[in-house]
Amino acid sequence: MRQESKVKSTFQRYSSVTLMVLFAILQFLLIGVAFLGGFLYYQIRYDDPQVENAQFPVLAEAFTLLEKNAYFELPATKTLEYGMIQGMIKSYDEPFTVFVEPPQHELQTQKLQGKYGGVGIRLERDAENNVYLYPLPKSPALAVGLKDGDRLLKIGDIEISPKTTDDEIQAAIRGPVGQKVSITIGRGPNFAPLVFTVNRDEVSLPSITYNLVPDQPLVGIVHIHVIANTTSDEVKNAISSLQKLGAQSFIMDVRNNGGGLVEAGVDTARLFLKSGVVIDEQYRGKPVKTYKVDRAGPFSELPIVVLVNKGTASAAEIFAGSLQGQKRAPIVGTNTYGKDTIQLVFNLSDGSSIHVTAAHWWIPGLESKITGQGLQPDIVVDENAGDNLLIQAAVDEILRKPGD
Repeated sequence: MRQESKVKSTFQRYSSVTLMVLFAILQFLLIGVAFLGGFLYYQIRYDDPQVENAQFPVLAEAFTLLEKNAYFELPATKTLEYGMIQGMIKSYDEPFTVFVEPPQHELQTQKLQGKYGGVGIRLERDAENNVYLYPLPKSPALAVGLKDGDRLLKIGDIEISPKTTDDEIQAAIRGPVGQKVSITIGRGPNFAPLVFTVNRDEVSLPSITYNLVPDQPLVGIVHIHVIANTTSDEVKNAISSLQKLGAQSFIMDVRNNGGGLVEAGVDTARLFLKSGVVIDEQYRGKPVKTYKVDRAGPFSELPIVVLVNKGTASAAEIFAGSLQGQKRAPIVGTNTYGKDTIQLVFNLSDGSSIHVTAAHWWIPGLESKITGQGLQPDIVVDENAGDNLLIQAAVDEILRKPGD
């Protein structure tokens, strides 16, 4: 009986010890599992080499988590990348530092160069937004057999749908002069596909238009729409042509001209100046650079007036402001935009670009009159007065005799 009790007591003691040991092991395992779970979560969040080695680790971390855990399908990589760039530019918070996607960058570049390689077509859309071609007279497109009303289906390997923008279409059609482009069109009632290979030819993008002022055959008006590489030469040709028609005085119209190339603006101003400084400019950490007039321009004695408005900006303000600052010509209209910064354009590897505000320019004597408020006209005419009244005010000023 005692032996049985002793055995039972020993068994109970060992059972208690065993339970304690098992409980301790269980606790250890639970702690280990919790630690392992936290460790794995930490590894997912922080031990991704892409995250750890990134210049912007939080951005890389966020992208990794989105990529691995998002329920809905993510946009295309390019779309995400462009969105990230746009967010970075927005946080910089400088209005003229911008990111430009490939089609728009290509068109802007062509506009500033004043020419491009094209095939000579006009685009139209139907009610369902399908795109149709209309070849221009004597164009490469007409020469190879493209016809009015051909529906555009493909450019090279790019499928054209109702969602394809005009900018994307134009950027795809245009390219280096002499290079061929494949255009697939649909023709006939069933829009049977036909492929044409067109050799791109040089197409001019005039930066100006000009004419004699109606009812004033002695006054010519030159409308400068953008300040491009070709603008200075175009102005020379325009004035020469108008002089042959009898024009003796000129209105230089830079209304709604958002600018363009700084040096082209300086060169255009030099045409009308005898001497002096056009502008000063300065990049960060660099000495001031001065743009001077080395010799009298070919039109430095020509009677001129400059038309401006709120849409006159940047290089167009350089043109108008330098003439006003040297009292070479009065300006007529409303205050200009007031953009006195310079952007450097950096081409990116996929054809997009980033435009970075990198310098500041000013006109000696007008430093405080441009930033924020723009150039102030010598003769104020409300823009809402209408085009005729604005031009008439410029004509009245240019024909006004000294002392009137």
